[in-house]
Amino acid sequence: MTVDQDVLPESERTPQQVSTAEVVGYATAAAGVFGWFLFGLLVQRQGFVDSVGESAGAAFGLLLAVSVIGTLRRNGE
Repeated sequence: MTVDQDVLPESERTPQQVSTAEVVGYATAAAGVFGWFLFGLLVQRQGFVDSVGESAGAAFGLLLAVSVIGTLRRNGE
């Protein structure tokens, strides 16, 4: 069996920790997407499937934005 990349020994690996700001940001985004779902369902009365689709689209848009920003920040180091 061959490995295409070098593997660091367990003693040399640095654990990745998530900052409190990131956790708060992700929790805020999740609450916003859920709130958007409830707004569409209860206020606009557009139906369950439409509300799920709209909130899923908003969530995927947020994921795309986080991915692009993370890539730009990582390449800027």
